[in-house]
Amino acid sequence: MPISNRLRKAGRLVLLAGALVTTYFVFGAIAMRMALQGRDVTVPNLASQTVEDAQRLLTQRGLSLQVDPSRRPDPRIAAGLIVEQDPEQGTTTRLGRSVRVWISAGARANIIPAFVGQTERGAQGRAAQDGITIARTSIVRSQTYPAGMVIAQVPPPQAHASTVDLLINRGQQDVTYLMPDLIGIDGAQAVGYLQAHGFRVTIVARQPYPGVPAGVVLRQNPQAGFQISPGEAISLEVSR
Repeated sequence: MPISNRLRKAGRLVLLAGALVTTYFVFGAIAMRMALQGRDVTVPNLASQTVEDAQRLLTQRGLSLQVDPSRRPDPRIAAGLIVEQDPEQGTTTRLGRSVRVWISAGARANIIPAFVGQTERGAQGRAAQDGITIARTSIVRSQTYPAGMVIAQVPPPQAHASTVDLLINRGQQDVTYLMPDLIGIDGAQAVGYLQAHGFRVTIVARQPYPGVPAGVVLRQNPQAGFQISPGEAISLEVSR
C-alpha cells in the first residue's frame, strides 16, 4: 500500500478518535448538569402555615424543617403560625437542606416601660426587647445627673404606644484653654475679652512703670501657656 494511502487512513482514524472523545465529554457534561439540576428544589411559601403543614410540605420536596425557639410578635399572623422563613420562598436550594422558620407570637400591645434612670444603652436594649422604637433622642449636658442616663421620656411609663422620645444627659464637657500672653496689652481690653469667655478677671494692683502708658498689663496670674477653665480667677497688674 502506498505511503500516501496509509497516511490518509491514519488521519481518518485520528479524526474519528477525536470526534468520539469530544462526543463523550459533551454527553458527560450534559448528563452531569442534568443530575445536578435534578437535585435542586424550590423552597415553598410557609408563611401563615402550622408547623405540621410546613413539615409535610417540605418533606414532599426533600427538605427538612428547623423551628427557631424564639417567637416574633406580628399583628397580621395569628399566634402559633409561621411568620418568617429562611431561605425565603422561591429560593432554589439543594435536596436535604433545612428551612428555618419563626413562629408568630400574635399581636402584642406595646406598653411603654420606665426608661428614666437607665443608661442610654440599657434603654436601647429594653426598647428592642419590647418592640418599641426610639423615635427621637434629645441631649442635655448637666452635672446634676450621671453622664449617659435617661432623665425624661415621652410618653410616660405604662402608656400604650409603639414609639418613645428620650432625653439623655451627656454630662458636662471639660473645656480648657491655654492662658494667653497678656503682657503689654491694654488692661481694659484684656479684662473685657476674658470676661466674655466666662473668666473672673481682677486687676489686683496698679504699679508705676517708666516709659509705659497707664493701663498696660505688667504681670498676670496664671502665666501664659497654663491650662485654664472657664470660671477660673485671673489676676492682672497694670501700669499707672
